[in-house]
Amino acid sequence: MAAVRRSPWLTPLRRALGGNGSVLVLVEGSAGLGKTRALHGLSGLPEAAEARRTLWRCGAAQEPPETGGGPALLLVDDAHRATPQEREWLREVLERPWEGLAAVVAYRPEELGTAGLPLGAPAVSYPPGLAVFRHRLRAWGVDRVRRAASEVLGEQATHEAVTRLHACSGGVPQVVADLLGALTAGTGSRCTAADIDAAGVPVRLAELVLSRTDALTAADRPVVWAAAVLGEPAGRDELLSVAGMDGARGRAALLEALAGAALSEVSQGRYGFSVPLAATAVRERVPGPVREELHGRAARVLARRRPVPWAEVARHRGAAGRRKSWLKAVEKAALAAVEAGHHQEAIGLLERTLAVPEVPARYRARLAPLLARSAVIGLRSDQTVEVLTQAVRDPGLPVDVRGQLRLDLGLMLANQVGDLAAGMRELEAAVEELGEVRPALTSRAMVALAMPEWPTGTLAGHREWLRRAAGLARAGDSELARAAVAANHASLAVACGDPQARELVAALPVDGPPAGCREHAARGLCNAADAALWRGSYRWGEELMSAGLDLAARIGASYTEQTAQGTRLLLDWWAGRWTGLGERCERFVADTADMPVVAADAHLVRGMLAFVQGDWTQAVHWLTALGAPAPECTRMPLAAATAGTLIRLALVRDDPQAAAEQARTAWAAVAEKGIWAWAAELAPWAVEAVARAGDAAAARRMTAEFVRGLAGQDAPSARAAVAWSRAALEECEGRHPEAAGSYRQAAAAYRELSRPYARALTTEGAARCSLLDGAEHSGAPDEAARGGADGTAGEDGGRAHAVASLRRCVEQYTELGAVYDAARARTLLRSHQPAEVRRPGRPAFDDRLSPREREVAELAARGLMNREIAVVLHLSPRTVEQHVARALRKTGALSRRDLLRTSP
Repeated sequence: MAAVRRSPWLTPLRRALGGNGSVLVLVEGSAGLGKTRALHGLSGLPEAAEARRTLWRCGAAQEPPETGGGPALLLVDDAHRATPQEREWLREVLERPWEGLAAVVAYRPEELGTAGLPLGAPAVSYPPGLAVFRHRLRAWGVDRVRRAASEVLGEQATHEAVTRLHACSGGVPQVVADLLGALTAGTGSRCTAADIDAAGVPVRLAELVLSRTDALTAADRPVVWAAAVLGEPAGRDELLSVAGMDGARGRAALLEALAGAALSEVSQGRYGFSVPLAATAVRERVPGPVREELHGRAARVLARRRPVPWAEVARHRGAAGRRKSWLKAVEKAALAAVEAGHHQEAIGLLERTLAVPEVPARYRARLAPLLARSAVIGLRSDQTVEVLTQAVRDPGLPVDVRGQLRLDLGLMLANQVGDLAAGMRELEAAVEELGEVRPALTSRAMVALAMPEWPTGTLAGHREWLRRAAGLARAGDSELARAAVAANHASLAVACGDPQARELVAALPVDGPPAGCREHAARGLCNAADAALWRGSYRWGEELMSAGLDLAARIGASYTEQTAQGTRLLLDWWAGRWTGLGERCERFVADTADMPVVAADAHLVRGMLAFVQGDWTQAVHWLTALGAPAPECTRMPLAAATAGTLIRLALVRDDPQAAAEQARTAWAAVAEKGIWAWAAELAPWAVEAVARAGDAAAARRMTAEFVRGLAGQDAPSARAAVAWSRAALEECEGRHPEAAGSYRQAAAAYRELSRPYARALTTEGAARCSLLDGAEHSGAPDEAARGGADGTAGEDGGRAHAVASLRRCVEQYTELGAVYDAARARTLLRSHQPAEVRRPGRPAFDDRLSPREREVAELAARGLMNREIAVVLHLSPRTVEQHVARALRKTGALSRRDLLRTSP
């Protein structure tokens, strides 16, 4: 109805219903476009409330309604089915309209007896006073289909599913609705493009197209069958060649098919089905031998095109039963797709082919490596892993081919599936099987084992794998092997803070002539960007990420592109760009749900956002459940950062022993790996947890080990974390002046890094320690002479500076959306700032929330329980309960969650 309500004829129609003039609107639309719905919508116009309303469906054996003067809304549906008597009655009404008549006549243009004449020949003699309009209903675009899918499936439908839904339905609303109706019963947590394909042809559509095909003579039907077998609009000559018809006979058949609406002119000079799914319904009803003949002719016709659409040629050859030529076409199609960077096309085609048991071993040995290579670069499916797992077990495969498959299977298992142990086993087996026979591939397997991000192995071990890989690459003549080594050497150098890192990154073969070189360059850029960001080189990391994303998009390296998109989420978290970040994380997780390793960045960021918003239950879910990878299958820097957030969560829940246990485990993993820059998001919380658990000596050892591990390295974020870790330890030991100084040192470092949240946390720590120090020394004889801990003169100056810093922290937390932190800082501020002078008695807030009630309401709306709010705000659970009750009463909220939407 949205398009109808914007139509230029709506105003004249409303005027007619008001008794001013007469109007006719011809609503034209093919089957399923919503003509009946549009008529019912018009009957609900406010101007029609006082008018005589008639809804009349032609061909339904109804008596024509009585006509007469006065405002009248005449809604006529299915005018293409009108009997001669009904057409005559309509002619009389429209040739002699009265003041106040608003007539709307709907019909299917493809089923009119005389094209273009809704009431047949001769044309109606419309009188001069009748305003006549034609309104053509259009198919939905992708955005409208997406809205319809969201209304039915919520957030379940992926972007690819919506695109497929639009493509196969042709945007016809009724077909979209029927498909969505079938999907609601069959989908689980997500609706994918495969679910759309599996839904089949809706009954309504199938019966319509089959009835139109059956209405043709037996001699004319082959032209419709040919269109169904082709499955896409085709020119007249190609269509008739596939149908096996000569020019004159074929032309006559095509005209009959168009006249009977069995086919449409989809675009100028190209004929087929306006709803692509209709082709499936017809194709399934074509007799088998005839269908094979049609597919054979289709393959020959398409093979004459330039360039040859090998994927379609392969499909037709396979359906025609020509197995050998089918496999040759599949190979050519896959190679063409890979060369063009369309790896997802190659994956789909090769998966379907290799799933056929009858494919001979010699073809499996040629096609399986193509699938493996594309799946590593593109986005694999579970079927890819299954196909390749079966392939490596085939005893008929040559050993070197099996080793090649193991290489790519291992990369998929580790990088995409998240089964690290299985992936490492396959990669090590690949090294053994490839040996010196395929040195370039052996080098590639070694390069994969040299990736330091995985929790297995040590830095020394990774460097040894890289050394061996580089030796093989230098000894051979493979540019791809050298590019693979260069990509991993660069990213390892960045991760370790190597002074040569920038030179190694700059030397990546971004313009290498073989496409594979550019793929390795894109991977190297994106991995180096990730490594740079974890070290705190944010500007350089963002530059590398942009370059890597651009290159990956240009060459179709979907997996690399997705990993970089995950890295961007982390960068936005660190930079404080939090607006809409949670929703982006959730979309990313949904789009990469079958690749937990890729989705891990989004899980971490979404969990940290939930934590700072005070929704601790959701924080745990995002960090440990909902598809988040286990620590042993998570990249080391991510695992360390995740542990840091979980440790902090245990600390705020006043469980220092659990926090310390997790801290020791995560710390040991980083220490074994030996890349200490990755402890930057873990160290402050780990040191605090161990110290608060009563083992200050261990906390001191951890801090010293952190400092030693960073010696001589350029790691800005880790350097800031060192100062923060010292501050946390000093605060736990009660050395508040020293702690305040260390916190200020950390805050200054985070200011330089443009990390507003970390800066606010450390600034708050400095203020807290300054205030604690002042409280401990208040009243001491020499206090007036002692300088403040922050460099100001005396206790009063230091206290005022700390209170001002706390106020700024509250503002920064609030701007970021860190509800929990803002509430905690307000509580601290309230306990130290001077009390305001006011009249005796309680302030009167009437129906407005008091400041304390607002704090409690914000935390309750974020999901915190009363006891958790009590911990944050240093209140009793009973007091929190009373504040929540008053907030609910004052705002009229129906639940705690509604407090966010109703708080004034």
